[in-house]
Amino acid sequence: MFESAELGHKIDKETYKQAVPELRAALLEAQYELREQGKIPVVVLVSGQDGAGKGETINILYEWMDPRFLSTLAFSTPTDEEQQRPVMWRYWRALPPKGRISMFAGSWYSSPIHDHIEGTMTQAAVDQRIDQINRFEAMLVNEGALVLKFWFHLTREGQRRRLKALEKDPRTAWRVTQWNWDRLKTYDKLQETVGHVLRMTNTPWAPWIIMEGEDDRYRSLTTGKILLDAIRQRLAGANKQTTPVAIPVPINLDGRDVLSELNLSHKIVKKDFEIELAKWQGKLSELVRDPRFKQHSVICVFEGSDAAGKGGAIRRITAAMDARDYQIIPIAAPTEEERAQPYMWRFWRHIPRIGRVAIFDRSWYGRVLVERVEGFCAEADWLRAYTEINDFEHELAASGAVIVKFWLQISKEEQLKRFKEREKVEFKRFKITDEDWRNREKWAEYHTAICDMVDRTSTGNAPWTLVEANDKNYGRIKILKTLCERLEAVIIGNTGKPAKLNESTKLKKSSNQKKS
Repeated sequence: MFESAELGHKIDKETYKQAVPELRAALLEAQYELREQGKIPVVVLVSGQDGAGKGETINILYEWMDPRFLSTLAFSTPTDEEQQRPVMWRYWRALPPKGRISMFAGSWYSSPIHDHIEGTMTQAAVDQRIDQINRFEAMLVNEGALVLKFWFHLTREGQRRRLKALEKDPRTAWRVTQWNWDRLKTYDKLQETVGHVLRMTNTPWAPWIIMEGEDDRYRSLTTGKILLDAIRQRLAGANKQTTPVAIPVPINLDGRDVLSELNLSHKIVKKDFEIELAKWQGKLSELVRDPRFKQHSVICVFEGSDAAGKGGAIRRITAAMDARDYQIIPIAAPTEEERAQPYMWRFWRHIPRIGRVAIFDRSWYGRVLVERVEGFCAEADWLRAYTEINDFEHELAASGAVIVKFWLQISKEEQLKRFKEREKVEFKRFKITDEDWRNREKWAEYHTAICDMVDRTSTGNAPWTLVEANDKNYGRIKILKTLCERLEAVIIGNTGKPAKLNESTKLKKSSNQKKS
């Protein structure tokens, strides 16, 4: 895999001097066109061995291009904030918007390679991360990103020569430490690990460019030309890479589905509702204050028919918690900033840290619901979204998040009744819009989309709970009960020990009981 990068590639000084001015002008022109079109983000990963010229290459690109429209991201040991979220969270947030180029000095590859060499990550765990990375990069490419991955290679002796040369030069001596020399001793292990990772992630949509790193002029000129050619091809509309997205939508022959089989006649009378509400709100309050909850986060997703009661259900949940411990994220049409990023970006940024609760009023499922039905995205986009959503939720669960997803369903007749009631009540009129009425005309199309969504994205870690919401009382209790049961199953698990209140809470509870 590295043979072609061990041939002693070199560019003489005169050839380099003649080629650079033309290349710089062309890179600038491509960069400005990229920004003007505003349709393509460019993600450049700069990786390689110590001393192979990663920093020098980034610096030369800054010299050749307009630095105002470039970004460089460097990642070291995760911060406390980053450790409390999924592994990929810090990379999700750093992605460039459309029209910009971001260079990653160190990337999502650094951690698995380093950890495997250090013996803290097994081969199986590395392979699992590789699969995660391949899916992530496929998502970026399907979103329109140009992904270029450079690995600068050195032979063992070449690395030794580079480190000595850097150490000898007063301008670069600071870059060589004892750590770099110690790393040279693990050269063979690094090659073995890197070879495996690069081979498994060398995909058609995001291939690796392995380049010899010993000669500065060869490395810089080659990198610049590859970057220029790739941007030009994408700007011309050529070489747009896509990956397989999803299996076709299944055909329903007998008309039975997850929505048609719901019993919407369930009801709870007011007296029983008040008893059940107090019971499950009290249970939820205990669970989120249990010390074991500090190792987890909760992500509640609320989707449902218009006027199905999402807002009322959310209020019953938040009434049981301290306002400092949760955030409600209402989702509407994406902003200009959000449209310049991958679809999932605006949800990535709201992922809670451990010990916190995030409640999404509408969510990432908009792509497979309203965007699908209303034609706001292409069929390939909403088809691939199923896999991307499942991957996203899998990563959340792996990081300790408890994902609880609710679909609130009401009948078409009940929806019409609630629409008319909203029009009559002054403080509820804002809830009813022309769009709500238009959506009723596409009831059948939404019905099909909802069933597809449930079938494709109800997973073991993040199952859907379908809520019969014709009766608001019944729906609210089912939601609270489900949330408590899911949370308790995760934080208590097989210990069999119920959540315990601290002494001050016990005193408050006892006092309240006496008053009542």
